[in-house]
Amino acid sequence: MTRTYLRYVALGDSQTEGMGDGDETVGLRGFADRLAERLAEVEPGLLYANLAVRGRVAGQVRAEQLEPALALRPDLATVVAGVNDLLRPRFDAGAVVGELETMFAALTAAGARVATVTFPDLGRIAPLARPLASRVLDLNAGVREAAARHGVTVADTALPAVVTDPRLWTADRLHAGPLGHERIAAALAHALELPGSDDAWALPLPAAPPPRRGQAAAAELRWAAAFLGPWLLRRLRGRSSGDGRVAKRVELLPVGAVGAAGPVE
Repeated sequence: MTRTYLRYVALGDSQTEGMGDGDETVGLRGFADRLAERLAEVEPGLLYANLAVRGRVAGQVRAEQLEPALALRPDLATVVAGVNDLLRPRFDAGAVVGELETMFAALTAAGARVATVTFPDLGRIAPLARPLASRVLDLNAGVREAAARHGVTVADTALPAVVTDPRLWTADRLHAGPLGHERIAAALAHALELPGSDDAWALPLPAAPPPRRGQAAAAELRWAAAFLGPWLLRRLRGRSSGDGRVAKRVELLPVGAVGAAGPVE
């Protein structure tokens, strides 16, 4: 029998907030909003909150979002965090997984069904990130093991080749674009066995023409100047893209409603 959900709460960082899918003018959508829309097709009375804030590492997600999430008494929660951790110079996969597992345990103990995802090899999206491959493997292995211990549903989005297709990503190569967010939502819907969901999210896109000679190298230089450099500068200054921001939907609202978002005044 298909399980329906009435209260969905999303915890996480920029990916859950929806960066790359919309903008600050029209608003951010993202995989969590898209999943909520799919859930509302099954249960029109669904209420949805999104507590995610960009730039947060897993420990911050746990410290800032877990208690508010529990207070909302969700029957479904998504927990997606860890990428910001593996980008830091000092990365401890065990510590990050420990933060995720604390959230898995608390939410499942409160009666929520919990879902999460695994992460693609960043080096296949941005070649300069190839040294991070072992970190991604360690994080994904830990996520799968922690999820198994607590009955958490995993959409294994690390596995299909399509997840590193550049057409699923924005120009910064750190955030999924609209098509990428749609694929993540579809993967979660399939893992949760929602009516009408299937594994089409894992299918490859139509073949794209290969880059012209020298085009790939030029693209790497443009990316490093436009995105990698500013990101490194923020790290050196101890700043985060999420400084001064609050979650966009801190209350449970009908899916079509607009929640609060933006900088703290």
